[in-house]
Amino acid sequence: MIQLTPNWEFVSDSVMGGVSSGAVAEETVGGRNATVLRGKVSLENNGGFIQMAFDLNEGSADVDVSAWDGIEMDVYGDGGTYDIRLRTAQLTRPWQSFRADFVGEAHWQKVKIPFSSLVSHRVDAVFEPTCLRRIGILAIGRARDACIAVSNIGFYSGN
Repeated sequence: MIQLTPNWEFVSDSVMGGVSSGAVAEETVGGRNATVLRGKVSLENNGGFIQMAFDLNEGSADVDVSAWDGIEMDVYGDGGTYDIRLRTAQLTRPWQSFRADFVGEAHWQKVKIPFSSLVSHRVDAVFEPTCLRRIGILAIGRARDACIAVSNIGFYSGN
């Protein structure tokens, strides 16, 4: 596995008029240093998401991850379902992505997302691992309080 050292940033539906709110913070969770996405997802004003995301390279340069089989994360959640979304050079619109969901159990767990399991959203394309640019983790689609912590994220090969 190759470990990433992301510079996570907070993004919410306010970029399109929504009123969801939250923040990303460095905290100790369950004895581990982690980056935590916490906030309130609201469906008002056509909103409905909070996100923590990072670019793999400055300036959104492409990264070739074809040597690996997927993304592996250590997460601690609130029992809710979260999305992981990947953006590549294939995508031209902000609403397009390659995505999968996972449950953030209320304990530390290792989550593996094979690239082969990614579903394209609002784009007629198949995930191309040679041009990855951005990774995001979202609470999306239903009104709720959300909290998910990530202590490690990287790429894995094999099982």
